Amino acid sequence: MTVTLKDFYADWCGPCKTQDPILEELEADWGDVSFEKINVDEEQDVANEYQVRSLPTLIVENDDGIVERFVGVTQREDLEDALQQASA
Repeated sequence: MTVTLKDFYADWCGPCKTQDPILEELEADWGDVSFEKINVDEEQDVANEYQVRSLPTLIVENDDGIVERFVGVTQREDLEDALQQASA
């Protein structure tokens, strides 16, 4: 099963900068998960498709669709739980 974590962010977003190190650690540990960074200023059509209204927004998806959506800075443990659920 394909699992993707989409990170919707903007360069001017302070909380997004707080989220980055957490995502970098996850990406290093979860090699089988695809991590996508989506700059909402450059890819507004994608942000609209996913109905992103606040930053950061993190979406965990698998082949069946969206498993979980997080708005705001999200802790590693919560993201890992969602990735495990998406991988099951």
